[in-house]
Amino acid sequence: MVVEMEKVNLSDKRLLIFIVAYNAEMTLASVLDRIPSCLWLGNVEVLVIDDASSDATFECGVDYEQHDRSRNIRVLRTPENQGYGGNQKLGYRYAIDNGFDYVGLVHGDGQYAPEKLPELLEPLVDGDADAVFGSRMLVPGAARRGGMPLYKYVGNRILTTTENFLLKSDLSEFHSGYRVYSVKALAAIPFERNTNDFHFDTEIIIQLLLAEKTIKEVPIPTYYGDEICRVNGLRYALDVVLSVLRVRFHQISLLYDRKYDVGQVELNYGLKLGYTSSHTLAIAFARGQHKVLDIGCGQGLVANALAKAGCHVTGVDQYVGDDTPHHANVSLRQTDLNACELPADTASHDIVVLLDIIEHLQDPEVFMETLRAALAGGRARVMITTGNVGFFVVRFGLFFGQFNYGRKGILDRTHTRLFTFRTLRELLEQSGFTVTRMRGIPVPFPEALGLNAFSRLLLFVNSALIKVLPKLFSYQVMAEANARPTVSRLLAETLASRDAD
Repeated sequence: MVVEMEKVNLSDKRLLIFIVAYNAEMTLASVLDRIPSCLWLGNVEVLVIDDASSDATFECGVDYEQHDRSRNIRVLRTPENQGYGGNQKLGYRYAIDNGFDYVGLVHGDGQYAPEKLPELLEPLVDGDADAVFGSRMLVPGAARRGGMPLYKYVGNRILTTTENFLLKSDLSEFHSGYRVYSVKALAAIPFERNTNDFHFDTEIIIQLLLAEKTIKEVPIPTYYGDEICRVNGLRYALDVVLSVLRVRFHQISLLYDRKYDVGQVELNYGLKLGYTSSHTLAIAFARGQHKVLDIGCGQGLVANALAKAGCHVTGVDQYVGDDTPHHANVSLRQTDLNACELPADTASHDIVVLLDIIEHLQDPEVFMETLRAALAGGRARVMITTGNVGFFVVRFGLFFGQFNYGRKGILDRTHTRLFTFRTLRELLEQSGFTVTRMRGIPVPFPEALGLNAFSRLLLFVNSALIKVLPKLFSYQVMAEANARPTVSRLLAETLASRDAD
């Protein structure tokens, strides 16, 4: 049932109905005719972009535009074929540059019913969504009754299930091209970096999810007529799966992709428990009635976990989270680590942990020398973790000329220094520490895939490879060390020993 315009009151909002067209001379006029009459009123413009068709699509559009000048229609033609995604980029950029509030995507081949546009608009106008997708899968059995071939139906369901699993989303369909967007939402994501191919639609969904935009779905009828399908199904499926895997690897920083660099950069990292990680190793290292100094504690997540393991923890960092409930045995202090500011009682601690912090410091050598001087008179054991820039993914990328800083992980854009097993050992030894143990840490697969059987299998394989070639397959490096007495302290002790004699 078509919702009348009274229920979708645009008020002073501007709507762009954007029709992508390629070799659609036989259907374009019908699509324009089927746009509900209520949408020809007010601040509504229809934009048709013919993607350099080989038939008379552009001429048909121009004829329609000139036939009724009372309707606000604009027909354009690309100088050369841009592809399905490339054509969309032009329309969305047009909507942004011309101050529209909403843009509805309609296909010129008539596969999606223009009559449903008011229903798709309603959640946007009501402020309930940033994007609304027409779904052929919301009504059970409707897609098949509408003529969707069985192989396409099965492929759609398999791909959508896979995408929902990997993206932790809950959409009924990822592969409908019938959509209405808030232009403000489009302006907030880097859609122009997306592919020009058909999986553009998948990449823009990923970007909206990463930007935490609200997506709603509305049921639409399924229609398959005589239009020519220009999508290579197998290639499309592969492109979709690779896009989703790529964003998951981007999120755990196994690679970096600028089009998925969406939203605020996270200053803090989540707690990684339940599997081998820098956090679980730190808790095992310090477990018991120990006094722990957590350098670079962030919002205190690891400090709380250490306290629950029986430790008394002092956490220091430039940014100390004040919105995280703290254990009674946790004390957080704000300090400038780049100025080498350490607590006066540093030497009284039994354990010192520096988890993924050394690579963020402006001068890690000076900091470690300052820490050594502060600890040399005590008995503290030190544990340090940092990313391994010798990890095989980074090396593989370098082989192909790729070395991109990203949001998190080994090549976090906030890193000032990168380390391998050897360079971390050299830093510690040259700063006055004796390294007692080094080991590799696997990729935190559960961060991307959840803690399940598959991620545990990947952890098992990665851990096995680390035992064979730790420098190549370790995602992070862990080092345990003890501070040696400073030369000044040794000299003082030597002099004191002579005086005693």
